[in-house]
Amino acid sequence: MRLLVLGGTAFVGRTVVRLAVAAGHEVTCAARGVTGAPEAGATFRYVDRDRPDGLDVLDGLEFDALVDVSSRPSHVRRAVAALAPRIGHAVYVSSASVYTDNGTPGQGVTGVAVYAPATPEQDDPSGNDRGNYGPCKVACEQAAIGAFGPDRVAVCRAGLIIGPYDTTNRFGYWVSRLVRGGEVLAPGTPADRVQYVDVRDLAAWLIDLADAGVAGTFNGAGTPVSFEHFLHRVAAGVGRDGPELSWVDQEFLLAWGVRPWAGVRSLPLWLPLPAYAGFLTRDVAASLATGMRTRDVADTARDTLTWLADRPTAPGDGDGLRAADEAAILAAWHTRIG
Repeated sequence: MRLLVLGGTAFVGRTVVRLAVAAGHEVTCAARGVTGAPEAGATFRYVDRDRPDGLDVLDGLEFDALVDVSSRPSHVRRAVAALAPRIGHAVYVSSASVYTDNGTPGQGVTGVAVYAPATPEQDDPSGNDRGNYGPCKVACEQAAIGAFGPDRVAVCRAGLIIGPYDTTNRFGYWVSRLVRGGEVLAPGTPADRVQYVDVRDLAAWLIDLADAGVAGTFNGAGTPVSFEHFLHRVAAGVGRDGPELSWVDQEFLLAWGVRPWAGVRSLPLWLPLPAYAGFLTRDVAASLATGMRTRDVADTARDTLTWLADRPTAPGDGDGLRAADEAAILAAWHTRIG
């Protein structure tokens, strides 16, 4: 397969390029290259998608498939308008952030409400404190389907993506925390659900969708599991079997100013219930039916730890709970329930 990856030097795109090259595909990586060097074995072509003529370097080239991860609607519109006549199939990597209902568990993609597409004035997905992100992804989906037609596009609404080369600290926090050992503050209850996908499993599936010409819209994540399962398997992956987990009520955490999901003074991956009961419990049956396969998160934790060890500082190192903050919250929690 002659595969064009728009982007391809950071996280998802980088992993798609690496795995596609390893699988024997002829891969062209079109990017600025500012987030890293292109993967060995791929043809690199410099493009600047902010420029109206930024894709001219691809003029005259034909490809069997395209993978695009961009979140900026103007980038996607310009790319699909120029490339759709010369590409057989497209895979657009969208996000579960397109959904407006985060409270209903087990939703698929059919009949589920999404945001109105971003307007031209909302072209920046990071704008309005990232409130533009979901609408921008919707606009990108619509641009890809409009240019290629519904029978030539697979839209992957990716969930939480974890693994090596992640530039956030959402997963890395738990890897580092469980390595440290001792009493671990765990949010909510052991049965609360969490959902994620290893970037390598996601990338392999995206390549398969492109190669097979699969069309449709899919939730790109693994089967939801309990937070307890998640933490125990991460601990196993980093050599800390049987972690000492203390489960702290969500209202107590909020009262102490602990932020959900990500950021400074947060507990990554945790989301308050019932408001977000659906955010990490999307129905992925259709994705599994098309070949999505997911690994034990213990393997992801082990490989992420290896990757983190080679970095001078962890990405998003200020995110999560500092050890002193965690200890203070745990002490207050034990006093309350003691």
